[in-house]
Amino acid sequence: MRSLFTKRFLIVVFLVVAFFAGGLTFFFWQKNNLSEPASPALSENIQSPQRQVLGLSVEGREIESYIYGSGEKQLVFIGGIHGGYEWNSVILAYKFMDYLTANQEFIPEDISIAVIPALNPDGVFKIIGKEGRFDIADVPSGSKETGRLNANGVDLNRNFDCKWKPKSMWGQREVSAGTEVFSEPESAALVKFILENNPAAVVFWHSQANAVYASKCEDDILQETTDIMNAYSRASGYSAFDSFDSYDITGDAGDWLASIGIPAISVELKTHETIEWEQNLAGILALLNYIDKE
Repeated sequence: MRSLFTKRFLIVVFLVVAFFAGGLTFFFWQKNNLSEPASPALSENIQSPQRQVLGLSVEGREIESYIYGSGEKQLVFIGGIHGGYEWNSVILAYKFMDYLTANQEFIPEDISIAVIPALNPDGVFKIIGKEGRFDIADVPSGSKETGRLNANGVDLNRNFDCKWKPKSMWGQREVSAGTEVFSEPESAALVKFILENNPAAVVFWHSQANAVYASKCEDDILQETTDIMNAYSRASGYSAFDSFDSYDITGDAGDWLASIGIPAISVELKTHETIEWEQNLAGILALLNYIDKE
């Protein structure tokens, strides 16, 4: 009787040990498998953009570019040349970067896209108080005009080599255009990047004239400039203009590009607070379609 009891006891102990051993095995198997990415193939296919530091601002902040795709024809999109005064142009650039990361198939094989979200990081920092990426919640209320110039007090969009003068205009105000062409480190960084990469076209995002403007210097507007202006305008709904004539401008970055044979347009958002994402995405798609067929 005692022998039978002992056998039954040993069987119960064996079953209990086997149960817990099996449970622990399943637990660790499940943990290891759940720790794997849900879609490993998707994770492997998503490529991070190529980040470059083009140079440093007056106050030592990095001027960044992010390159998507690997095609020989490069399109460049630039925000924040007027710093925190036009902070929405920087937000638009970040929004576009997010779209490119999530939709890499959107880039044709023969095209690469470079995004410079903030050419004037010191001007952005003066208003936002943050370095690098920010969102609308970080933007304080009140005037943003003090964030337009760089830390040397220079309007960067008056510092380029097209009809340059040491003083230029911003509306009815006189502004410094620097001590000479490309005197500012931010301007010099962009010049170096452009000359090294020779892009097919360049888009500057500004605010708030609600239009698309062509670029030109002393010569007539390049035919390619007219074409990309009209393509962006028709798709986005912004009105197209051959020139900005609200007041006299010298040393404009887009006009310098025209002088060296690179088509460039300036897209002016409607206000200083909105990014009109759907409008601009439509314009970008139209521009890519045009360049892809060239």
